[in-house]
Amino acid sequence: MAWEALAKMRDANPLVQCITNFVSMDFMANTLLATGASPAMAHAIDEIDEFVAIADSLCINAGTLSPEWLASMKAAGARARQLNKPWVLDPVAAGATSFRTSACIELLALGPSIVRGNASEILALSRASNLPPTKGVDSAHDPSQALGAAKSLAEKYHCVVAVSGAVDLVTDGTRVVSVSNGVPMLQKITASGCSVTALIAAFAAVYPREQHLEACAFALALFGLAGEIGMSKASGPASLRLQLIDALHGLDQATVSSGVKISEAS
Repeated sequence: MAWEALAKMRDANPLVQCITNFVSMDFMANTLLATGASPAMAHAIDEIDEFVAIADSLCINAGTLSPEWLASMKAAGARARQLNKPWVLDPVAAGATSFRTSACIELLALGPSIVRGNASEILALSRASNLPPTKGVDSAHDPSQALGAAKSLAEKYHCVVAVSGAVDLVTDGTRVVSVSNGVPMLQKITASGCSVTALIAAFAAVYPREQHLEACAFALALFGLAGEIGMSKASGPASLRLQLIDALHGLDQATVSSGVKISEAS
């Protein structure tokens, strides 16, 4: 299934518009190119309406947030919803400041297809959305601690929510899928999380909304698998970054079919 998804995405070569942070632009663009999609780092509000119309999907990342960028993000999210285009939200550091948290809640209200964040970010969004408290503590940064919050967010905003960690969890509010691919060293590479969010947007572009849970899981697994392959040749974070891009480009049917670790979670 994951190989078929990758082949489908490569054949479609979707144009993914990324409104993202300064730190991640290069790595995100190269991740998309290496895997088979086409990136567009376009964030000027003057061209949002036109760009969203020609893009196949949209990725919004709150990393280096500012009022000007937030205006572009909100315009893009609204335009994507108007045109029924899939879009993915990465609520970077939600919960760190009131401005950032409020901005992410405003973006959530615009109906993203998928939300991907770490456990702390998902828990922060859940609290800010006035959802019931869930068990667990923010400091653990364990996806399982944020699963209840992820389910509640998915139900409230009618989207798929992915919680990243050592084992990623993906839910639509009812089903839960776990993804076990990846290596700890990925946490030492800035923008690795941002880049996998962009890859999720690429897969969302070629699947209908009712299959976005699977699309999200495929993207997470393939990125993690490429990390495993890259780590086998790398000596540290810098070389892993390069090897990861090469591994994404070189993913083939045998490697994907034997290496992807996706399962239904209880």
